[in-house]
Amino acid sequence: MEQNRPLTLLVCALGGEGGGVLTEWLVDIARHAGYAAQSTSIPGVAQRTGATTYYLEVFPVPLAQLGGKRPVFSLSPVPGALDAIVSSELLETARQIGNGMSAPLRTLVISSSARIFTTAERMEPGDGRADAQRLLDVVKAFSREHHVFDMNAIARDSGTVVSAVMLGAIAGSGLLPFPREAYEHVVRGGDTSAPDKLGKMAAASLRGFAAAFDAVSAPRAQAAFVSSVLAGDTSDAPPPASALPADLARRFPPAVHDMLTLGHARVLDYQDAAYAALYAERLGRVLDAERAADPAGAHGFAITREAARWLALWMAFDDIVRVAALKGRASRAQRVRQEVRAGDEDIVKVYDHFKPGAAEFAALLPPSLSRRVTAWDRGRQARGLAPWALPLKVGSHSVFGMASLRLLASLRWLRRRGSRFAEEQALIERWLAAVEAGTREAWALGHELALCGRLIKGYGSTNERGKDNLLHVTDHLAAQPGVAPADRALAVAAARTAALADDAGKALDAALVEHGAPARPIKAQPIRWMKRKPTGGA
Repeated sequence: MEQNRPLTLLVCALGGEGGGVLTEWLVDIARHAGYAAQSTSIPGVAQRTGATTYYLEVFPVPLAQLGGKRPVFSLSPVPGALDAIVSSELLETARQIGNGMSAPLRTLVISSSARIFTTAERMEPGDGRADAQRLLDVVKAFSREHHVFDMNAIARDSGTVVSAVMLGAIAGSGLLPFPREAYEHVVRGGDTSAPDKLGKMAAASLRGFAAAFDAVSAPRAQAAFVSSVLAGDTSDAPPPASALPADLARRFPPAVHDMLTLGHARVLDYQDAAYAALYAERLGRVLDAERAADPAGAHGFAITREAARWLALWMAFDDIVRVAALKGRASRAQRVRQEVRAGDEDIVKVYDHFKPGAAEFAALLPPSLSRRVTAWDRGRQARGLAPWALPLKVGSHSVFGMASLRLLASLRWLRRRGSRFAEEQALIERWLAAVEAGTREAWALGHELALCGRLIKGYGSTNERGKDNLLHVTDHLAAQPGVAPADRALAVAAARTAALADDAGKALDAALVEHGAPARPIKAQPIRWMKRKPTGGA
């Protein structure tokens, strides 16, 4: 530690995480210990378009030893001249490193591995999430020492906020010349007369502080946290699926077993054993086609793996029965109680808001009745009225509300008789037929068509648009006469990438036209006329 310059620390926190409180704690600790300190803050634009940063400088020599001299502090951080960066979100950490704030030979980086996705990440129709592993690689490359662990998980477990966890991490790093007792004294609010009567908030903050202190200070604990982050955090992962049935394990190669196990369990939970058998039978057709195109399995049966993934998601499409089943599960009630930190004696009331429309009800009706309901609703919209919907508020904590959800979830037998079930199965068969035919022509073409299953996502208009895009690609690009299979594979890949990058579809239309396919037909949209509210006369 150099004795002739201040220690510099940059704290990055999102809105509502207590970054200001953390900075005040650090300044109070320094001043009560007899050290000179100064802090400044730069507010962010919004919660996920920029963090609020707090800059702190602490002179490492007590004022009593300076002989009446006073150190001169800076008001803003200097890129490359920081001793430490502490951040509550992994992407914010990488963003500050990208701004040049961290020096590989000087800067200690303490970061949470948790992610709160940005607006740009959420807007992309495909998987717009930043690669966490690449962010971790950036942290490792541009820091002299790094500690990365899930601060949000510690805060939840301790019943406190992230600022207390960040304080414990700073204390455990040994960056500042203060003992642990000095940090805990400030967290307690300076009251040590009755530690047994410590307030609930202060006690929770001390628990979070202690957990983060141990995570950073103890070498073994630090190594365990870093290893778990690099290996991928699975604390929130769903429980493992049941073992794959023996007949399917023999039918499919080991390279497919993990994805097949998850897909089979999902479809079985969604409907019944017969539906899961249909899933396996469909996937078996894809496997036969891939074995014909790649007998040696040189590509690791990638087509069958992708088909197993996207076929399971498509076959388990969302409807009102599925939504009711998920909301009525006991595991969901337990998760809600954990999220709100409810005690055993606390009463938690949960209200679920639904607004099913004519399409949702028509989906469970036979085709003849479904067409009549859909035509009636379209007639309403043609007259300028809003689509019909039934707003509902269901208290799932009550006996009546839970009974309603369970009753609706029990109607899964009705799903097979509904019009949407038949429509979805027909569309699935069209996609699988294209995958099979493309695979038998060329492995690369079949692989690109299997990856097109990514286009089916969401619900409502988003889901319908994805299905239209997929079928347009398979009908016009997968079987272009006179075009080599390799060129068709490139065209399908370009169209899929364009569809996932642009929700409006302009990029997809451009890609289709570029590769010799027609643009998607324009769909008519009803015009709604809104009555102007009368204004009072002068």
